[in-house]
Amino acid sequence: MTTDPADPFVSIDALADAYRCGAVKPSAVVEAHLTRIERLDGKIGAYQAVYADEARQAAAAADKAIASGHRVGPFHGIPFGLKDICDLEGRITTGGSMAMKERVSPTTGTLTRRLIAAGGIVLGKTRTVECAYGGWGTNQRMGTPWNPWDMATHRVPGGSSAGSAAAVAAGLAVCAVGTDTGGSVRLPAAFCGLTGLKTTERRLPTDGIIPLSHTLDTPGPIARSVLDAVMMFEVMDGREGWAIDRDRDAETGLYAVLCQGIAGLRLGTLDDRERSACSVEVLGAYDAALEMLRRLGAVVEVFTPPRPYAEVVEANGKLISAEGYAHHGPMYENPANPMDEDVRPRFLAGRDVTAADYIHILQDRRQAQAEFYGAMRGFDAVLTPTATAVAPAVAEVDQAVSPGHFTRPFNYLGMCGLALPMGLTAAGLPTSLQIAARGGDEAMALRVGAAFEAAQSPLARAHVRMGA
Repeated sequence: MTTDPADPFVSIDALADAYRCGAVKPSAVVEAHLTRIERLDGKIGAYQAVYADEARQAAAAADKAIASGHRVGPFHGIPFGLKDICDLEGRITTGGSMAMKERVSPTTGTLTRRLIAAGGIVLGKTRTVECAYGGWGTNQRMGTPWNPWDMATHRVPGGSSAGSAAAVAAGLAVCAVGTDTGGSVRLPAAFCGLTGLKTTERRLPTDGIIPLSHTLDTPGPIARSVLDAVMMFEVMDGREGWAIDRDRDAETGLYAVLCQGIAGLRLGTLDDRERSACSVEVLGAYDAALEMLRRLGAVVEVFTPPRPYAEVVEANGKLISAEGYAHHGPMYENPANPMDEDVRPRFLAGRDVTAADYIHILQDRRQAQAEFYGAMRGFDAVLTPTATAVAPAVAEVDQAVSPGHFTRPFNYLGMCGLALPMGLTAAGLPTSLQIAARGGDEAMALRVGAAFEAAQSPLARAHVRMGA
């Protein structure tokens, strides 16, 4: 991939090598991104706030540090977007809500501190669904980002990490932070043709992130490739830059996993009941992906979940509403507050959940996990489309329905998952493959994803160039 600083689609991997050898300076890359944001974000609407002056200052400091031999690691000088539920001390963090438009962050959360300490450069705060509760990516009050894959029709970018995905897909950031409670990393990645990693709950710190469901909230990277997602994930996971460099250079650790291939792995696929939830074009791309995985040596067999995914989706929604109401109920109870009226009923649904109900939800969750893990014996991962259909037009969205039919279950089950492109439709819209693995086994999801990505044609990983 090119390392031309004017190329808005340069990878973390390529930039890390270019910075290390002095071929490119962070200041040139940051300036190119800021120029593109100024030119295009009036249309895209990915950013809630842009920190242009501060990003330039950080880039100039990165130039000097790298030139003087004080490079921190492969993330040093990488410009990224920060979801606007992540606290950054002294900065406004709105959580996507007009009611919190003046909320100043009291501190910087651990996850954000790690990215900045690794040399990452915050370009700004990216837009989110209000209080991160919604999978389509819409926001009545603060604005819905434009999906960059269709510049003629305003299509949803996916949510709740809507701005993060729109920014990366439009070349307005190299990568971005997302959070996933029911699909909020994977759905935006799917609709915007990107790679998104839903991490295992409690794997990454959530302090300094406005909560939705403290049980289910999981931060994760949104990037353009599996390798870039790994590099950002390792920084988010607290690994030091020298250790990431060592493993990357020697192809050890996670970087060895990416090279292992999938011959002999047993991968579970949708049964007929679950296939019926998908559009024809998504099923076509999914079946082509399965055939490719077979050609790569995987054993691909039907996996029948012990409960229909729709049932697990509903249980996940009840848990989110109960905990979401505990965190934000008073704000939504006040009819005078300027809330997103698509989001308000989702939170108020948690109002009637009693203590006994909540305990039963948590007990049911443990039972569902035991059932599902039992059914998964012998399987290394489960494969589904990430979304049942491609990104719809904003005007056509049914806000009463969640797009998380295949994403929400794996939050409820405590698993991790990777979303990555599996091809474009005839209309040029992305479809996405989800690889779900057991909790704590991000390496397996990434291994399968890396093998699939490497076998894909360039078209399947194309990105909108919008006059670049």
